Amino acid sequence: MKLLRVSSPHAHGPNSTQRVMQQVLLASLPGVFVLTVFFGFGTLVNILWAAVVALACESLALWLRKRPLGFYLGDCSALVTALLLGIALPPYAPWWLIAIGVASAILMAKHLYGGLGYNPFNPAMVGYVVLLISFPVQMTSWAPPRGLTENVPGLLDALRACFLPGQFDAITMATPLDVLRQNSGLMMDDLWAQAPQFGRWAGIGWEWANLAFLAGGLWLLYRRIFTWHAPVAFLASLALMAALFYDGGSSASGGSPLFHLLSGATMLGAFFIITDPVSSAVSVRGRLVFGALIGILVYLIRAWGNYPDAVAFAVLIANLCAPFIDHYTQPRTYGHRPPAREDA
Repeated sequence: MKLLRVSSPHAHGPNSTQRVMQQVLLASLPGVFVLTVFFGFGTLVNILWAAVVALACESLALWLRKRPLGFYLGDCSALVTALLLGIALPPYAPWWLIAIGVASAILMAKHLYGGLGYNPFNPAMVGYVVLLISFPVQMTSWAPPRGLTENVPGLLDALRACFLPGQFDAITMATPLDVLRQNSGLMMDDLWAQAPQFGRWAGIGWEWANLAFLAGGLWLLYRRIFTWHAPVAFLASLALMAALFYDGGSSASGGSPLFHLLSGATMLGAFFIITDPVSSAVSVRGRLVFGALIGILVYLIRAWGNYPDAVAFAVLIANLCAPFIDHYTQPRTYGHRPPAREDA
């Protein structure tokens, strides 16, 4: 009898790979809804087209590797990658940009290393960084949110922008993080009053989207999809860095802790990206170090780097450090003493 050769995990309990991925998809719905309300249907079209490309790339890779399609497509991991990348991309991105990003994530960052469970880097973040480095103009063309424009584009406009990009002229503007990064002489209060992108705590639309992803992340935490260590360490270290360099709101300030917590992809990264069980640290102390490292890197790149939102770069750097972190944070085996020092 020919046995089915599949990699781990083999269990089909309440936290099997398929059910975990399905709950991640479900928890993202509040954030996707808020993004759709404030920015129109662009994000939703991004996700749907990315899902089609992801399933096609996954099927192609599995066919070339002679793996069973039904078993691996059913774990929904490709859909989660498409979801994260579709959310991270600017609304109304052209179809070819989304396709290149998804293909890079699925084929290069996932199957090139052996598929799910073997990838050392988060596939969605690899796809995002490939696009950001290769196509910086398209990746920084964000649409203005509802409140700064009379009408956000509808579904037909979003489809035209995606599949007929040459026939749709989208209005774009800098994100709040980009405005703050380029500030050279205005005090924070003056910048807040003059720049239309800023809302009550952070950017218009961005603050509510982050709160929605926070709600979805807390639901995943309640469902015990992951532990609290990495998200809390990430948010705490980011807030601490922002507080240390806030200096009351001068022109050299990097922004308040609340601004950084509710801007960009902070909450999406905290609960949907850095909690990836494959590419993150696995020990308890390791997750704390892993999350804290990402929070520090996010602030450093936001404040002094060339990219205003730095979650993707910070996650990939931390992915590279994850084996090293795990090596030095493994718990001591119960009943054994730590090895004695030679100079003792």
